[in-house]
Amino acid sequence: MLELYQQVILDHNKQPRNFKKLEHITHQAEGFNPMCGDRYTIYLNVDQKGTIKDIAFEGEGCAISKASASMMTNSLKGKSIDEAHQQFNEFHQLIIGTLDPQGDQHQLGKLKIFSHIKNYPSRVKCAGLSWHAFKEAIERNSI
Repeated sequence: MLELYQQVILDHNKQPRNFKKLEHITHQAEGFNPMCGDRYTIYLNVDQKGTIKDIAFEGEGCAISKASASMMTNSLKGKSIDEAHQQFNEFHQLIIGTLDPQGDQHQLGKLKIFSHIKNYPSRVKCAGLSWHAFKEAIERNSI
């Protein structure tokens, strides 16, 4: 599992998905980790029914933060805001170690690969950075 985790992180770091600025956005927020300098801007296009029609990100950071942002955008595209909030909560619980991906019910899919992050407390903020920016964009920040 650890080897698979490393391969996924490297793949999404080298070829991040949805790494661009969206032209038509309804929400955006920036996430910054002053401890390591990782910085990402999350862009969303949410329709009037509350569905995430498109989501993308720009910025720079370590392999873990970039891979997390890349996988987050893949995972959240097409979801309702309620589903996205649920996935945020599950992902957060996963990386801090309060969700067991093998025993607890969840909708994380491929994101469960990040379950090893709980063993590296200094990396939890890296994996969660884009997710917290997403949450801020949805809750407080519409264009």
